Amino acid sequence: MEFKDRLKARMKAQGLNATALHKATGASKGTISFWVNGINGATGKNLLALAKALKCSPEWLATGRGEPEIGNPGAPEANLELLGDLSVWDEGDPLDEDDCEVPYYAEVEFAGGDGMTEVVEVADRKLRFSNATLRAAGVDCASAAVARVKGRSMERLIMDGAAIGFDMSDTSIIDGEIYAFNHGGMLRVKYLYRLPQGSIRISSENGDDYPDEIMTAESWREETNMLGRVFWWSTVRRSPRKR
Repeated sequence: MEFKDRLKARMKAQGLNATALHKATGASKGTISFWVNGINGATGKNLLALAKALKCSPEWLATGRGEPEIGNPGAPEANLELLGDLSVWDEGDPLDEDDCEVPYYAEVEFAGGDGMTEVVEVADRKLRFSNATLRAAGVDCASAAVARVKGRSMERLIMDGAAIGFDMSDTSIIDGEIYAFNHGGMLRVKYLYRLPQGSIRISSENGDDYPDEIMTAESWREETNMLGRVFWWSTVRRSPRKR
């Protein structure tokens, strides 16, 4: 099934025509005609707006992967936008005019084999963003960095193995925003909330399996190092056989 087929199936299911999609998404009638006739597919903000209008998953609409329906209707709403693409950059590859290279952070195991890790910039690995993507997010290239998420605590929103982009200049906690931080050598990506007396509540998207944690102001200062606010993520669905 191609993009146009998935589009038409959801239009029929929701009782929408091209005029209704034009009003719901803000896309031009010509653009919608291209989608319906299979000339091209929706991307970026158009894809999100279209998926919202059709009440379906953006990933399924764009690729056919996953399920068409939007998961648990009671789940928290994503507060980030799909802004653009990211790709691995190797030394010697020319950067396009609108690209900028950003550092890559990962958990690195200390020598000695005791399993202890530290979150560090991997010097020989870079990734690149489109400057247009960063401008749309209000992020300066010099402040952007990327990492990969491990674990399922943020699933339904950020999948195990997904890449994230974070703004290293944006480290002041705004309640309910998602932040990347180094917690005792472990890279964590969570919702953060401020509490009285400087305490911090750490919340997961998958709250059923990963209950909230409360850290005192002293513990937060001593045990964590803020990396930045998460402004972008990719979507990755791993095979359950490889988990």
